[in-house]
Amino acid sequence: MNKIWAPWRSQFIYSRKKKGCIFCEARDARDDKKSFVVERSESSFSMLNIYPYNNGHVMVAPNRHKASLKVLKPGELADLMLLLNRTTQRIDKALKPDGYNIGINLGKVAGAGFPGHVHIHIVPRWLGDTNFMPVISGTKVISESLNSLYKRLRQCQKR
Repeated sequence: MNKIWAPWRSQFIYSRKKKGCIFCEARDARDDKKSFVVERSESSFSMLNIYPYNNGHVMVAPNRHKASLKVLKPGELADLMLLLNRTTQRIDKALKPDGYNIGINLGKVAGAGFPGHVHIHIVPRWLGDTNFMPVISGTKVISESLNSLYKRLRQCQKR
């Protein structure tokens, strides 16, 4: 049996699960690099998912802690969508994916890990990125560290 070492996962496995909202925490953080906040706009922000489904997995969230898009003000909703668009352009430039899965899980039953703060997942995809690892062993290999990815995405600001 082959083994893939992912020592950074031990922090998640053995740590006490945080209470509170990771999005509100990131929104209020003073150190974007430490919080992996990629970009801030007037009423939204984007951040790396520290337990990604694929390399480049970013989440975009409104600043206000709301459970649904339908309660956002029109300007907040427009700002969120514009940031989503800029973030995919940034990922395009940095990682050159072949496509994306972009989605919103509304409510715990739909898979939302933080159902009280609506957010949009952006998961870059590449032709052939689904291989034997997830199919046979239930394992996903992430090819880049969060620090390296953060640096590359921050360097790809749209000018």
